[in-house]
Amino acid sequence: MSKEIVQLGKYVSISYVIRDQEGSVVEQHDLPIGFVYGSDTELIGGMDKAIVGKAAGDEVEVSLAPQDTFGEHDPELTFTDDLENVPPQFRHVGAEVQMQNDEGETKT
Repeated sequence: MSKEIVQLGKYVSISYVIRDQEGSVVEQHDLPIGFVYGSDTELIGGMDKAIVGKAAGDEVEVSLAPQDTFGEHDPELTFTDDLENVPPQFRHVGAEVQMQNDEGETKT
């Protein structure tokens, strides 16, 4: 039996790891994310284009430029605080915190 190939209209599920230039994990999805290839769903940095024509089970490595993903590092968007000011439940790697910006939008 031949493997399914990624093409327009096919349901695809992927799991992925995004690493920075130093190899540190920035984002990881171990549970597959599903979408119909060619629909309105776009993956970050055009990763969807990298999987077209691939077979089920294939591993694909893609290098993406910062402007195609989250953008260049902006020190203005980073702040440092004392650990004592962070609630205990958020003091571990991978903790997600929801915050609200000046416009009232909630961000994770």
